[in-house]
Amino acid sequence: MLLGMSAPIPTRIVPSARPIARSPSQIERQLHARLAAGAKLRPAGLALRNPAALLRAYAPRYAIRLFDTTFYLTDVRQNADIRFFVAYVADDLGATARDEIFPRLFYKDVSLVWRVASHFVRSARENWIGKGDVKVVLEDGHELLASAESTADLPLEMQTALETLLRRARRIAHDERAVPLVLRRGPDDRIRAYRDFTEPRRIAQSDRRNLIYGGRAVARFTRRLDPSSLRFAVGYEPDFARGVLEVAHSRSTLYGGTLRRYRILSRNRRIQYLFMAAPRQVWIVPPQATTTQLSSYGVRTVDVEVDEELCVPGYEYHQGDGPGESQIPRGFAGRLSPQDPSRADASPWLDRLPVIQEFRRTLLRKGS
Repeated sequence: MLLGMSAPIPTRIVPSARPIARSPSQIERQLHARLAAGAKLRPAGLALRNPAALLRAYAPRYAIRLFDTTFYLTDVRQNADIRFFVAYVADDLGATARDEIFPRLFYKDVSLVWRVASHFVRSARENWIGKGDVKVVLEDGHELLASAESTADLPLEMQTALETLLRRARRIAHDERAVPLVLRRGPDDRIRAYRDFTEPRRIAQSDRRNLIYGGRAVARFTRRLDPSSLRFAVGYEPDFARGVLEVAHSRSTLYGGTLRRYRILSRNRRIQYLFMAAPRQVWIVPPQATTTQLSSYGVRTVDVEVDEELCVPGYEYHQGDGPGESQIPRGFAGRLSPQDPSRADASPWLDRLPVIQEFRRTLLRKGS
């Protein structure tokens, strides 16, 4: 997973990963064999007191391999807030004597992206899942610290495999135990992930050779609240003609039917996009690099910077136009979702983005 600083992080363009074609018993035996050979389970939550008990309660049944990492996954579960897999993240490059395997929790966010939970907060006043590192945002003239949610997005190359395993589930067990067992618990005001999440990112990004476009935004708006002012850095535009790597399908109750998911390279092949096409809305998942380095949380250690208004989901949180009441650009919220009245249709903004218009014209209208 993690390299030294002697060389920049390598890049590789690969097909989307698929679940490994082995039986659940074979997958479980493989993980136990690694532990028998000296690998250590390193939980971050309450299970650190008895890692073996965690493995007995949450046995892996599936596996996905991407680059030099194997993800061992349980059956999908759900609690009152999220659907999730307990995952065991294993570095396949490590020497056996130093092999460490990290239990994590992979969950499907309401934006329909699979993420890793970095920690959790639960008290009489708060109940939420940590979404990785943080960023400073400007809101009504004030600087605020907010979650940089895309830092917790799992690689785009394995999103389809996780969707495949979710669809295979005949029943989804209710489970309120896994979160405190697997995740580190933080105080009510703990937004930032802990050091085991943030330090690999700091190390990778301290070498400027690893920064995408020098750490600057590859897509930005030149005028505030003007979707037509979107501009891409040269080479970082999605390549609709020759860059489509995958078209996958899933279903969404929130979005009213079939969802098509297009993984598309940039023209210079440095980054990749995931376009989501629902019956009504089209939106863009935060783009990712094509780097191969993954942390023990299973996520990339370098970011692709874009103006956040590029990646508004089809339905986004909206309770009004006041400070903190909406995550849709002001004045562009559509009707409230019939399934989730806390979210509004973001199409009035999305459909005015030139890149969404080009995507609809070049791919959707061709029926590809």
